[in-house]
Amino acid sequence: MARPVVHTASLRAELLAVTADLVDREGPARVTLRDVAAAAGTSTTAVYSLFGGKSQLLTAVVDDGFRSFRDSQAAAAGGLRGLGVAYRDWALGHRALYRLMFGGALAAYADCSPSPDVAADAMGPLKEAVAAAQSAGTLLPGPVEVVAVAIWGQVHGLVSLELAQVGPPDADWAAAYEAALGAVARGWAAP
Repeated sequence: MARPVVHTASLRAELLAVTADLVDREGPARVTLRDVAAAAGTSTTAVYSLFGGKSQLLTAVVDDGFRSFRDSQAAAAGGLRGLGVAYRDWALGHRALYRLMFGGALAAYADCSPSPDVAADAMGPLKEAVAAAQSAGTLLPGPVEVVAVAIWGQVHGLVSLELAQVGPPDADWAAAYEAALGAVARGWAAP
């Protein structure tokens, strides 16, 4: 009797990374499990064994992205400013994954969406930082969830523009982001 094939965590991680890159380039509808397996140097059987099918693979990619993003936010030091810096650093280091998570590429692919609890958990470090700053009296009062979403949207917009290269051809994105972080801090500072 043949031994069952054991698929390693490294193969799983490779399949997630390859899928993010392929979907970023080709779109979710055009990428097949055969494409993913070939790019990762494995079989479609391995993909099915680890994920079950295409929609489950895409969901795993996005969920893994939100977990990685959350981990980078949780590791950030320096309060809200540190979170802002970590946000851009993570996005620039995971461009394909960022676009897949936030760019709407999966919106047309009805069988795939991030797990709501995983996506919501990614906001945890920001909500904690907002609550801490409000408790310290350095941030305007307001519902933590509302303030966190507003701040997230402000930094998200600029990072998304940078990754899409929408703007002047000679844009200094790092300087623009620094200016935006300063404006966000001033705009939300308690009087």
